[in-house]
Amino acid sequence: MPTPTLATPHEADRPHARFETWALAAAQLVSWGTIYYAFSLFVVPMESAMGWSRTATNAALSAGLLVSGFAAYPAGMLIDRGYGRRVMAGGTLLAAAMLVLWAQARSLPTLFIVWGGLGVAMAATLYDPVFAVVTRDFPRSYPRKITLVTLVAGFASTVFIPLTQGLIGWFGWRAALLALALANLLVCLPVHGFVVGRGAPNEEAARRTTAREVSRASARNALRSPVFWALAVCFTAYYSTFVALTFHLIPLMSARTVAPATIILTMAAIGPAQVLARIVWFAIGRHARAARVAIAVTTAFPCSVAVLMCAGTSAAGLLLFAIVYGGANGMMTILRGTIVQDLLWTEGYGAVSGLLSTPANIAKGIAPIAGAAIWAIRRSYVPVEWTVLIVSLLSAVACVVAVRLAAKRTRRAD
Repeated sequence: MPTPTLATPHEADRPHARFETWALAAAQLVSWGTIYYAFSLFVVPMESAMGWSRTATNAALSAGLLVSGFAAYPAGMLIDRGYGRRVMAGGTLLAAAMLVLWAQARSLPTLFIVWGGLGVAMAATLYDPVFAVVTRDFPRSYPRKITLVTLVAGFASTVFIPLTQGLIGWFGWRAALLALALANLLVCLPVHGFVVGRGAPNEEAARRTTAREVSRASARNALRSPVFWALAVCFTAYYSTFVALTFHLIPLMSARTVAPATIILTMAAIGPAQVLARIVWFAIGRHARAARVAIAVTTAFPCSVAVLMCAGTSAAGLLLFAIVYGGANGMMTILRGTIVQDLLWTEGYGAVSGLLSTPANIAKGIAPIAGAAIWAIRRSYVPVEWTVLIVSLLSAVACVVAVRLAAKRTRRAD
């Protein structure tokens, strides 16, 4: 399936490429920490101060995730056309403005407006846009650079959860939100506004004359490709089950009467497992084919769910679950940024990636509510666990199908 191409500058001619990668990684750490991970820490203080229900506040988060899904494709199209700097800088400004508005919120409609804006900001600043920027700017070394970005950003929860909790305790939740807005302006805005590559003016002007057509053609070709649809099923099934299980993991273990210390140990192990998996990939990833890693990762996730189902209240069993579960997700983040280029193509990556992200992000928004609805049928997490297991197995099967279809297409081309 032919795909139009654009001329791309040789990476050796790009000055300060290493600095740009590290700067993007630092900005991702702050963006994830301030926009995404901080939310759960504000729920209880908001409930106490405003009297809002937990259902209502989480509905605002779900609305933001849904908006993020719908905004992913337009953001990717703009990045393909050479507007990565404007997209990411604009997303940072929007994120800061929404955090400031959140700090002034006195009613639930305001909170929903905030998360609608933060949904757009997430689509413009988090992994998908930075993956598109890195792929576009570094077509020869994007896998290693994406791995580095996700490795650094993997510490976002480690850094910002205690930091944000401290800010709330010291200054109150409204002042803490203002501090997070300031972090976006001081760290992310300079990176996204000045560090994101733009290329030489003449070259960039030449690229933009055909970038729209290339991006649209890539999107059309993707929609006609069985490989794309297999990947869409794979990522949508994976992220829906991962998010559903993540949001319900603590109540699930509590319903089993797992000891509080064991619950804390299990939750604490997930983050380091993600980072460790990314370190392993960073060290040996250049020697491994993304397709093989994809099958291993998507298989590891349902294996972790099976371990969880069999673990009962065992601390050892739950710790094993956390390690496999966290490790699988740590590698999936990198895989999400590299598998598209490996199985499809790099041209128009922003648009293709945005198309893939749309159903996955929508599923993320629906998953926590869907998990709660399944639990409510019998007021038991056993049906939830079985649903997560079955859907995660579907993700693994879809990944195998995508890899085989891509290999078959390559053989025909040869």
